[in-house]
Amino acid sequence: MTTEIPRWFTSSYSSNGGNCVEVAANLTTHGIVPVRDSKCTDGPTLFVSPSAFAGLVTLARSAEL
Repeated sequence: MTTEIPRWFTSSYSSNGGNCVEVAANLTTHGIVPVRDSKCTDGPTLFVSPSAFAGLVTLARSAEL
């Protein structure tokens, strides 16, 4: 794990609707993508690989949802 501080980012597509996730994309160079609920920033953080996160984004963009 890295000691670098996550810089959290919420997509501009979220329109501040409250049902968002935040991503600390600055840590992808360390092989992890931290993801958390924007409504509960003190809650748990999910750590996924960059390829797993890319798959999640692809799924979210698809019509399958």
